[in-house]
Amino acid sequence: MNEKIKELRNDTKSAKDYFLKRLAYTLGPAELKVFMEKEDLQIIDVRREEDYLLGHISGAISMPKQNITDNFDKISKDKLSIVYCYNQQCHLGEAACLVFADYGYPVMLMEGGYKAWVNDFHFNVVR
Repeated sequence: MNEKIKELRNDTKSAKDYFLKRLAYTLGPAELKVFMEKEDLQIIDVRREEDYLLGHISGAISMPKQNITDNFDKISKDKLSIVYCYNQQCHLGEAACLVFADYGYPVMLMEGGYKAWVNDFHFNVVR
């Protein structure tokens, strides 16, 4: 095993920093469900428009990754944006979150994406 990796694993300060940031910028479907009931936020679906039309999280705004900056007029910098994509292996969400942060929008990523929302947690969607 790489010596640097071994060293990092024993560095509890780095671990604490990593997990603190992970908790600050990501959440799961169950957490989003609670946030939706308590927080003033905007949910952003960065999948293709045709997939959004087949089904999406209630209240989600369609902003396909390739058109995000063209759609900033749909959202506010005063609200937290929760971004989701297709599934855990999809990196559209992370890429979109980088764009949001670069333009000054507070942002979090819902891990697991639409697939986890529907298949793992069986939460309702709009079809």
